[in-house]
Amino acid sequence: MLSDPDQIEAAFVGTALAGLPVGYGPAGTVLVVGVDPGGLHEAWQAAEALVPVTGRRPVMVTDEYDDAMAVLPEPEPGPAAAELDGFAEAARASEPWLRYRHYGEDDEVEEGERGYHARGVAGVDLTDLVADVPLPAPRPVLERAIYDRVLADAALHARVLDSVRFVTRTDYWYTPDVVLLMLVPTGDVRRSGYWVDFYGAIDEEEQAGLAEVLARWRDRWDARLVASWGTMLQFQVGRRPVAGDDAWAAAGQLKALAPNLELSRWEVAVAVADGDAWFVHNRP
Repeated sequence: MLSDPDQIEAAFVGTALAGLPVGYGPAGTVLVVGVDPGGLHEAWQAAEALVPVTGRRPVMVTDEYDDAMAVLPEPEPGPAAAELDGFAEAARASEPWLRYRHYGEDDEVEEGERGYHARGVAGVDLTDLVADVPLPAPRPVLERAIYDRVLADAALHARVLDSVRFVTRTDYWYTPDVVLLMLVPTGDVRRSGYWVDFYGAIDEEEQAGLAEVLARWRDRWDARLVASWGTMLQFQVGRRPVAGDDAWAAAGQLKALAPNLELSRWEVAVAVADGDAWFVHNRP
């Protein structure tokens, strides 16, 4: 693993990171400053491609909400190997989808609420499409019926997709005014969760659960963490979920981790099968 800023700067030659200042960051990290906010995805992709060289996983961060996110005059030690190993084991043993669960999953939908859920958020009203679904019923049952019927009608699917695809585009991502590239001192996805600052993981158990989510999403959908803005996470997705059960599972997990993602689960399920970027939002 590279730790000397000069060596890392040399590794950046010929990439989108060439010429950017590199310094020591908190807890064993390295920080790259001066990243153009408009090119943060390209900068991250350059650093991601260099993981075999640097031995460090990249994640975009900002100092707008964290005064500790600053270049230090001397290297600051990170966690001991034993501590990081213990963190990874705790992550493997965790059951993140027992801890992360969207509050709406336990809702019971009454007859008078059918239209509220079938209209979704993006503006396509499908109330008549599920008029025959018996109510009361658990919210996931009604939403899955909506999703399955949308999939069965190509014209309707295209109409819904046109209204929801924005949520899986990088244009939907948040961009702070100041962007730094943080290189964490590990190439392992699960261990990298130790350094991810996220409002949805504010204690040790939640942090381990988030690390396990990072590892599982990487394995299943090649979803790679690009940025962490405190209340927001942004992912590049290399394997889109397949429409049907796979996309339905991805949508459920996204809604669980991102309670402030406003679209309904059936809308997210339509969107994730068509896009390469995920946005997670969990705010106070």
